Parts: sequence; structure tokens; C-alpha cells
Amino acid sequence: MSSQDQAKRAVARAAVDSVAPWFGTDAAIGIGTGSTADLFIDELAAHRGSIAATVASSERSAARLRSHGIRVVDLNDVTDLPVYVDGADEIDGALAMIKGGGGALTREKIVAAVARTFVCICDASKLVTVLGGFPLPVEVIPMARAYVARELAAIGGQPRLREGFVTDNGNLILDVRGLQIRDPRGLEQQINQWPGVVTVGLFAARGADILLLGTEDGVREIRRA
Repeated sequence: MSSQDQAKRAVARAAVDSVAPWFGTDAAIGIGTGSTADLFIDELAAHRGSIAATVASSERSAARLRSHGIRVVDLNDVTDLPVYVDGADEIDGALAMIKGGGGALTREKIVAAVARTFVCICDASKLVTVLGGFPLPVEVIPMARAYVARELAAIGGQPRLREGFVTDNGNLILDVRGLQIRDPRGLEQQINQWPGVVTVGLFAARGADILLLGTEDGVREIRRA
């Protein structure tokens, strides 16, 4: 197992402690999407009897939860979500993130908006000084693909359609390279205002509250200032 895989497993185990206060209660737990979130789901399997329900940010995660015998409910049936655990493709020191490498950015952003606490879990390679090294995903309604691509190019991006991929919502994703994102909140607001954009994979207006970062020296906990 690589050191990166070991770090991912370590933060997945640490994240169980973050949600443990709600074991044995009627609270639902928000679950994200991606390779690290998959490991977190696997760690939760040992506690399935103590988990009342979960809300998944993708069909992929919902299927994995159900395979472990963990109940999945619709977000519309939940009035309170105390915690949401998810990974990131990149995260900066202010705990703003790029997410959407797995294509679930819109549902991830909705669940994060509802959650009282957002716990991000990732390995140290995802922590960066400036966001943008990882291509920025933008989910778009199909008829707006070319228009939004032109707008992204106008701000210095290099958009490329994610070939052969359709989101759980039936939309397309443009992956944007070439951006150095020094104002994540401002860029998130700008792109989200363009007609045809469902959402951009910048999580700055609603960033993480807690980062569990897997390092060679163990798991570091970083809280938003």
C-alpha cells in the first residue's frame, strides 16, 4: 500500500470519530463522493447498527452505503444534518476547495449547504497554496456547453468537455485548466452567475469547517479561522 493510500485510510478512520457523537441518535450523517469518501464509508460499516440514516451526495456513494447495510435517505426528508464528511481535489489554507473530480459537485454543494459542520478528509498532497492546479469542474446544462466554454476561455481558462460523462443530474462537465485561483469566493460567485451553469466546483462561500489531513506523521486537524 502506498503512503498516499495509508494517509487516506488514516483520515477515513479519524473521520469516524468526527461523526461518532451522532451514533445512537436519530441524526442523519452526510456522506460525500470519491476515493477517500469510499474508504470512510467502509469504516462506517463497523458501526452500521448505530447509524440512523445517511444522506449521500451521489448514486455511487448511496450504492456503497447500501451494500454495507447502511440506510440512505433523501435530503428532502431531513430537517437537520449535523455533519457532512467529504474529500477534496484541492484545498487551501483557508479551507476553500476544488471539488468535482468525481462529477458529484452539485449534490456535494447542496449537502454541504445543509450541514452544520463540513469535515474535509484528504491526504497532504491535496493541500495547496493557490487553487487551480487541479482542473476546475463546472457542471453545465447541455445547451449551454459552448457558451460557458467561451466565457471560461475569456477569463483565462482552458475548458475541455469531460468526454463520455453525464452527471447524476443529466448534465455535462467542463474541466478548466490554466487558472490560478487567488480569489476563490469571487470566482465562484462570478461563474455561478452565468446562465446555463448548474454550479462550479469551487467550495469557498461554503468551505470546510474542519480539515483532517493525512500526513507522514499522522492525521492533522486544521480548523477554519
